[in-house]
Amino acid sequence: MKNYSEKRDFHRMTMNSEIELTDSHGVAFPGVCRDLSGTGMQLFVERAFSEGDEIHTLLPSTSEQFPPFETVCRVMRCEPEGEGFLLGMEIVEVKR
Repeated sequence: MKNYSEKRDFHRMTMNSEIELTDSHGVAFPGVCRDLSGTGMQLFVERAFSEGDEIHTLLPSTSEQFPPFETVCRVMRCEPEGEGFLLGMEIVEVKR
């Protein structure tokens, strides 16, 4: 029997990268991408969101050889953490 971490279809890549977010009202704000997988990401932000909210994300590239990673995500969970909130995000669409 597989343990819990092996049940995921995609492995998570641990990160600590700045990410640009834009909410459904067009308001942009910074966040930190804590981890990324093929279907979602975990973000740390300073404000709370509701489950189901859609957020556009832009993860800048660290190399000119690769474009930034741009997505539309849906908030699956929002939990308080320290001075902000930890968001569990489902990637709905990869823009580039």
